[in-house]
Amino acid sequence: MKSIIYLLLLCSLFSCKPEIKDHYIINGTAKGIYNGMRAYLKEPNERGQLINKDTAIVLDEKFSFKGVRNEPTLEYLYIDGHKNYLPLIIENGAIDIAINKDSIETSNVSGTTNNKEYALYSKEQRQLNTRIKTLTNQFKKATIQNATNKSELYKNIIENRKKLSNLNLDFIKNHENSYVSAIILNSIITDKQTSITDLENLFSGLTEAIKNSEYGKYINASILKQKQLRQQQKGIQIGDMAPNFTANTPEGKPLALYDIKGKVTIIDFWASWCGPCRRENPYVVKTYNKFHEKGLEIISVSLDKNGQKDRWIKALQDDNMSWHHVSNLQSWQDPIARSYGVRSIPATFILDASGKVIAKNLRGSALENKIAELIY
Repeated sequence: MKSIIYLLLLCSLFSCKPEIKDHYIINGTAKGIYNGMRAYLKEPNERGQLINKDTAIVLDEKFSFKGVRNEPTLEYLYIDGHKNYLPLIIENGAIDIAINKDSIETSNVSGTTNNKEYALYSKEQRQLNTRIKTLTNQFKKATIQNATNKSELYKNIIENRKKLSNLNLDFIKNHENSYVSAIILNSIITDKQTSITDLENLFSGLTEAIKNSEYGKYINASILKQKQLRQQQKGIQIGDMAPNFTANTPEGKPLALYDIKGKVTIIDFWASWCGPCRRENPYVVKTYNKFHEKGLEIISVSLDKNGQKDRWIKALQDDNMSWHHVSNLQSWQDPIARSYGVRSIPATFILDASGKVIAKNLRGSALENKIAELIY
């Protein structure tokens, strides 16, 4: 009995609070924010658009939110009349926020472990970004004035960018059980300075609880999507096996690359509206006529647009292109061009009999000489 009385006395003296586990409560102080102003918790939807999750009204420079989250979520606190926002992690527990009305994004957040970690990380990140911005402005000014310190400024910019990159990677590696690590990992997935291998290794290092969470599953899917996107952007390189594809001929019949492969095969990406392509066509015609009977095959993939099939067919006739032709009539959205990483035309891939790419983007006499080398 004496122990209970003693514990109650301690709690009365030091404001003991029961630990909250089944819901969250946000206690906000908003010094200088007028009564009636609204505070919003927002979260991006699948399209990246911010939607309201909850709303609170400021009264006597205070506001509060209460609710339940099955797992931590990164959300954004907005306050009427302020364009900036405060990122914070909503998770079950007591979260305290002291609003800085002049700089919402620097408001103090405390209470839960994830928010303490995120606040420390965000502070260091802001400091590095501010330093980089200041150095960049100084470098621009030094460049205009041709100042002697511009090389040193540029060196400092690179060093601080490296520190920022290392800040992200080191935090994730050293906090494998932190939800903050998942947030940071998600933020760098599209940063091409971080390799796919590094992204996969960082994700693999997280605890099973985080990897198996809904957010963890989302991150894993995002990494896979980024991996596929980078592969498409990289395109097919010399030494790669050319992926098979099928598309419709001008007659509307499906034709596959592997159906027409010869001793040497040229995949030619072009379009009737492409001036450089049309100027290149006479060289391709000459090469085809000279080597077709000796084993050369060509399949041209047109990036003509939907509704312009007639223009495509007319260009074939006008340019005497008597080899194989296919098109999805989807212009730059053509799935074949995207899978091969084609971002400009004309573009050519030369394949050997096995389907391996042995040369790329040869034009004019260089194309003819390469085919002669391979045929004979």
